[in-house]
Amino acid sequence: MVDLPLTGLMLAVMLAAAFGVVSWWAILLFPWRPASTEEQIEPTAEIRLDQSLLNITVLIPARNEAQFIQCTLDAVKAQGDLSIIVIDDQSVDDTAQLAREKGAKVISGTTPPPGWSGKLWALEQGLREVRTPYTLLLDADIALSPGIIATLREKAETEKRVLVSLMATPPMDNAIERLLMPAFIFFFKLLYPFGLANKPTSHMAAAAGGFILVETQALRSGGAFGSLHDALIDDCTLAARIKHAGGNTWIGLSHAARSLRGYYDLRTIWDMVARTAYTQLNYSLILLILCTIIMVSMFWIAPFVFLLLPEQKTYMISALTWIAMFLAYRPTLIYYFRSPFWVFVLPIVGALYLAMTWTSAVRYWRGERARWKDRHYESKTEN
Repeated sequence: MVDLPLTGLMLAVMLAAAFGVVSWWAILLFPWRPASTEEQIEPTAEIRLDQSLLNITVLIPARNEAQFIQCTLDAVKAQGDLSIIVIDDQSVDDTAQLAREKGAKVISGTTPPPGWSGKLWALEQGLREVRTPYTLLLDADIALSPGIIATLREKAETEKRVLVSLMATPPMDNAIERLLMPAFIFFFKLLYPFGLANKPTSHMAAAAGGFILVETQALRSGGAFGSLHDALIDDCTLAARIKHAGGNTWIGLSHAARSLRGYYDLRTIWDMVARTAYTQLNYSLILLILCTIIMVSMFWIAPFVFLLLPEQKTYMISALTWIAMFLAYRPTLIYYFRSPFWVFVLPIVGALYLAMTWTSAVRYWRGERARWKDRHYESKTEN
């Protein structure tokens, strides 16, 4: 009788370890290759920097972005001739004045109506002023390399993509950014595999809200931003709406779009992830528990099962797990010029992201759906 609980525990550990190693190898063997970085684009040599972009209007929602707005606008203006509209979302700093100094048209945004997120309400107000076939939705803290807008427009026109989006390169200037930001991209690609999202016949859709080039008519025919006014993961929701309406979408990586906003401590990244982590799970406790089991199995039990049950088969499971983890994470690390040896901190990274997800859930249970830009969004209705 004394050995039964231990035997049951050992069996549970072995099953979890087996599940973990199978999951890692499945990531590598799935035909859509979620760990790959092959979906990427950079400005091409054939793109002329002096060509007209007058069929594009850039919408930049900005709330207290005085630190970044002029750098962002300088990079946009270097792309060529296009219209630029900055929606000042009730900033209390010099965002509006600095944008005007750079020649942008500035709209003074109003308080979001009940049920609207601040960013989407700002974009809705800006869209009313758009008269061009294409609209570029650009965050106020994104710096673009010359030619990238023209390159993305060419891709959209050539491949008949209604929406094209770039995952901006995150900052990696300090230890906490180098630890967590490559993994942020890695996890996003596992949740929204680019290979599936870019396939017209797949129901998967994804976009990165920092840079989205979209046909203006597609925006308006789908109800503009009013149709997703309360979506906290508004970028992927927009891509899904367009794809389900019959339009093709594309998302990829690029070094030609860089995030200027640094994360100088763990708390800033924690709040950024916790803002939408539970939303990704559709506010489901069952999915949260399932996610926890999966993460613990993949990042802790499978890699270290040999420490719990030291025998030949557990050494083999752990070795196969680490090999798969290395092969899966390596493309992301290489793409962002990081040493492949960062793979050995993945268990720590996985634990931190799981804790952030639980933080997101706890905040939701307390009545706070999200917090961002000094605004709090309640679980039922947004303020």
